[in-house]
Amino acid sequence: MRLARGRCKADAVNTLFDFNGVLLDDEHVHAAAMAEVLAPMGVVITERDYFERYFVFDDREALRAALVDAGREANDALVARLVSEKQPVYLRRVATDGRPYPGAADLVRATAGRGMVGVVSGALRHEIELALDAMRLRDLVAFIVSAEDTRRSKPDPEGYLLAKRELAARGREPRAVVIEDSPGGVAAAKAAGLSVAAVLHTSSEADVRRAGADHVAATIAELSLDQLAMLA
Repeated sequence: MRLARGRCKADAVNTLFDFNGVLLDDEHVHAAAMAEVLAPMGVVITERDYFERYFVFDDREALRAALVDAGREANDALVARLVSEKQPVYLRRVATDGRPYPGAADLVRATAGRGMVGVVSGALRHEIELALDAMRLRDLVAFIVSAEDTRRSKPDPEGYLLAKRELAARGREPRAVVIEDSPGGVAAAKAAGLSVAAVLHTSSEADVRRAGADHVAATIAELSLDQLAMLA
């Protein structure tokens, strides 16, 4: 696993952030980029389709699922080609249509002062690093687990299990509070034995609570260090 640079203090609570839908408001950008690369094949997905079916997956599994749902072949070579085609479309669109959630950067800075911060996401590493650079947060994030690091996307717990292993390798307790926005992400973190604070940026309270969220806030700006510490 290739790691981002890190600088965390050795006390209190480790925090693991999902990325899309938690730090960066860009799920609508992913929906549009996915629709754009599938359209030449005659596969149509709407933004509603994306949020109801695909947004919890990484690019690989989302595109594979969309092809299967449309009754199309979904071999590895085709899926890899579509993933490659989607990345420049996403980067073009996110430059104008993506934006950090209010309060997201402040919470990363605050949690980095209390413990180690990691990002665990189904996004591609390059996408995550670009956004962290733009938000001036990259030096505060000790490590990133991205789509390239996992064989299975959320709701599988693989990404969070890798994060726990990374915490242990850095001499930390393999415990952390996770901040997630989707039922699949919540389920993945819970299956890895982690506490979860869910934000309602993309999903309903009923859905994230059903997935096992330990705490729910309407937005990331409403989460506090004290709330996260109580979940640790």
